[in-house]
Amino acid sequence: MSQIVNPLNAMTFNNSGNGILGRPHFPAKAKRVIYLLQSGAPSQMDLFDYKPLLDKMHGQELPDSIRKGQRLTGMTAGQTNLPLARSVFNFKQHGKSGAWVSELMPHVAEIADDLTFVKSMYTEAINHDPAITFFQTGSQFAGRPAIGSWVSYGLGSDNENLPSFVVLVTKDKRGQPLYSRLWGNGFLPSQHQGIQFRAGKDPVLYLTNPDGVSAEMRKGQLESLEALQRIQASITGDPEIDARLAQYEMAYRMQTSVPEVTDTSKEPDYIYDMYGPDSRNPGTYAANCLLARRLIEKDVKFVQLYHQGWDTHNNLVPQIKRQAKETDQPTAALIKDLKQRGLLEDTLVIWGGEFGRTNYSQGSLKYNTFGRDHHPKCFTLFMAGAGVKPGITYGATDDFCYNITENPVHVHDFQATLMHLLGIDHERLNFKYQGRRFRLTDVHGHVVKDILA
Repeated sequence: MSQIVNPLNAMTFNNSGNGILGRPHFPAKAKRVIYLLQSGAPSQMDLFDYKPLLDKMHGQELPDSIRKGQRLTGMTAGQTNLPLARSVFNFKQHGKSGAWVSELMPHVAEIADDLTFVKSMYTEAINHDPAITFFQTGSQFAGRPAIGSWVSYGLGSDNENLPSFVVLVTKDKRGQPLYSRLWGNGFLPSQHQGIQFRAGKDPVLYLTNPDGVSAEMRKGQLESLEALQRIQASITGDPEIDARLAQYEMAYRMQTSVPEVTDTSKEPDYIYDMYGPDSRNPGTYAANCLLARRLIEKDVKFVQLYHQGWDTHNNLVPQIKRQAKETDQPTAALIKDLKQRGLLEDTLVIWGGEFGRTNYSQGSLKYNTFGRDHHPKCFTLFMAGAGVKPGITYGATDDFCYNITENPVHVHDFQATLMHLLGIDHERLNFKYQGRRFRLTDVHGHVVKDILA
């Protein structure tokens, strides 16, 4: 069984207050993060990366000079040809920034001047599970801590009654599976794992007392457990016992705080109208965006939303229309809502998937049924809020939307920049495990200073 090499490197205090750093390495521009992860990989050339050349070359073969021998997935490697597929959606420039946005995202287009588009993202993984694991943990292999866990470990919490890292997953969505290890603590102390809030009567599993168990009885049970655990800790010196005690204490406090923060019934009608009709239906993407704002108001440090369904290998047109309809208005509403409350000044919002889609068709090139395969070499994400320059587009791809031509941004660069905005030097926040010091960005990553405000 693997063990923590240096127990003193583990946190020995509860989830509230400062993290292991005591304070950030330097003044933070962002105090909180909302990460809207679009699982399945949205098609960049149908949403944000306008490529008129594809209109002219629709149906023609992807040139070898552009592909440059790049690997394909097993789903298209056997195709006899790779016909270029134009976007069937109209694009326009928006705002003073002139950002190109598809007709699929009219609400996001309205706030283009608040957004920082990064069109030169690239990754190493070509399949979903390692790619999303890479984005969330800095490694393609399962078992490393999630970004939110690193943030919790380093900075702690600003609210002792709620977790510092909360996860929301859109209900009733299909697509690439999501695993709890994506928000797991890995080798960090277990109080830093993400806590999933669900729709329904019990947002957090096993939090509510069973019938016949009063609050006083539960408190007495926890006090007895703590006494026993302290004895065990004095014998073994296992730091995970302290982590377990912190979780018990947090769970007890959450019995009051969670129902309060998840009850949106007192939100005014204009807020529901802003986020869209789905916001009245708990567990939808819109409702989770609204809940994310409420969690941020309570000083939860890292809120992670997952929305599945972007994996458009076929039937791209109807699928991406549905995905955009579910996410466009709530995403824009969240940013507008944070801005009108003065929260966007110190809250970073991130929107994006784990890689991009191909400019060529997977399968036969037919209007409603064609699809796009995985493409890790270039894709788009956007950010808004604390510490990033609003109204800019950073990086560029070639006219085929296949290769990066300006300012490439690797996944580790993105992670390093996120940590920098929180006041963390990504090279200095590490954890010694099995004889090696680990960090989120492994041995890579550079802060993308050109997008910093």
